[in-house]
Amino acid sequence: MSEDVTTDHGPAAGLPEYAERVLAVAELIPPGRVMTYGDVAEWLGEGGPRQVGRVMALYGGPVPWWRVVRADGALLPGHELRALDHYRDEGTPLREAGRGADGHLPRLDMRRARWDGTGTGADDAAPGVNPHT
Repeated sequence: MSEDVTTDHGPAAGLPEYAERVLAVAELIPPGRVMTYGDVAEWLGEGGPRQVGRVMALYGGPVPWWRVVRADGALLPGHELRALDHYRDEGTPLREAGRGADGHLPRLDMRRARWDGTGTGADDAAPGVNPHT
């Protein structure tokens, strides 16, 4: 994540409108919950996982970037330890790594951590995303 981006990510800052919308969704995700790149694109009804990932890579520093994740639950390469600290602080459900796991890092427990965009996220485990309910 680019962390040298100013926290004023409004239109005056020259941020593309799509990036504004992606970052706004990232800010809605409750602590301890996650959405995949594809979930965010589906929620917005535009773009796709790669476009969301690009926005997060370029502009995601000022928002809770660790809550927008890969669908397989793998931690963001290059940011694993920082993300893991956030997940542990927030109580995000994790699956402990097996012996064969690269670096023995846990993965997100996507079944329990995934947020569907409804409710507060406290007790509403979501196996998938249905953002329009």
